[in-house]
Amino acid sequence: MLRSLYSGISGLRSHQTMLDVTGNNIANVNTAGFKASATQFQDTLSQMTQGAGGPQAGVGGTNPAQIGLGVQVAGIATNFAQGSTQATGRATDLMISGDGFFLTQQGGETLYTRAGSFDFDASGRLVTPEGGIVQGWAATNGVVAEGGAVGDIRLPEGSISAAVPTSSARVVGNLPTDAAVGAEIVRDVVVFDPAGATRTLNLTFTRTAGGWNAAGADGAGATGTSAMTFTNGQLTGGGTLAVGGVAVDLSAVTGFAKLATVSIAEQDGRSAGTFTGFTLSGDGTLIGSFSNGASEAIGRIVLGTFVNPAGLEKAGGSSYRATFNSGAADIGAPGTGRGTVTSGSLEMSNVDLSQEFTNLIVAQRGFQANARIITTSDEVLQELTNLKR
Repeated sequence: MLRSLYSGISGLRSHQTMLDVTGNNIANVNTAGFKASATQFQDTLSQMTQGAGGPQAGVGGTNPAQIGLGVQVAGIATNFAQGSTQATGRATDLMISGDGFFLTQQGGETLYTRAGSFDFDASGRLVTPEGGIVQGWAATNGVVAEGGAVGDIRLPEGSISAAVPTSSARVVGNLPTDAAVGAEIVRDVVVFDPAGATRTLNLTFTRTAGGWNAAGADGAGATGTSAMTFTNGQLTGGGTLAVGGVAVDLSAVTGFAKLATVSIAEQDGRSAGTFTGFTLSGDGTLIGSFSNGASEAIGRIVLGTFVNPAGLEKAGGSSYRATFNSGAADIGAPGTGRGTVTSGSLEMSNVDLSQEFTNLIVAQRGFQANARIITTSDEVLQELTNLKR
């Protein structure tokens, strides 16, 4: 049979593969995190009809003569270029800006994905739409154990932020130096004990002949005093006051005339609180918010990078699995030689429709041309069989 007949068949098969790849790209134009593929062709073995001849005295060298035996698909390469950003407003929608893949566990297998459309399941675990559990480092008492074994990212539903006893308070503002001797200014602040119970710390500032006297008393019966002196409005003595284990910082108080603005700026204690929500920082850290105003890390999402990401195997669901040619994943925190993570956005498909429709035309014309090879070869065979009538 004619060699051209089989060359045409190989061309049909290869261009059909190109059509399949192009069609899949177009079908996934709106798939979050999808990476387009491209078909690569190469020729097959060539039949030698005449070998090369070396030059000799009086005779020049001759080149080899070969007839190609068709085309084949050399490979299907994945384009991992960054896709565009699509803002969604959902806190659990995450996008990687730069290199890296999210790690997920599904059926005991570790998969990798760029599609960050996540949500929390009934167990509080961050999961993909297919049920893959997003992996990362857990936090203990607000401290993330970086570099350790990765595990499920889970919301601490029902967890408690421990109470913190008040150990210090800070007073700011001005005590009027022109106030009459014996004048009093009273300020109160709520402080906390180690169990989170509250008590009122009462601060009384009394004008004396030499300045002001600060006296403190709390609901537990503890007291303390401090004599405050001022020179040209600046505090020169009595900058601290201790009451029942609470160190009151008075160093920011001034003593100018006509202004009575002294107040309690802050205290460092709080009651116990329950988990109310979370936010995500650019380094992948999930920060939990509690009803007592406390914020602490509850976990950190990790990313995996590969020496050869084109060697990854597509596993469906916009996920990939590692292969021998991709190498093992290098796992680490976002932002450390890897991309950063953005909350409330998704990475769109990187399919270029203009390029794909052009590829569609090229594949179609290539298929038609190879079909013409087969019909032409058939006509030649028909002529050959008609020699004997």
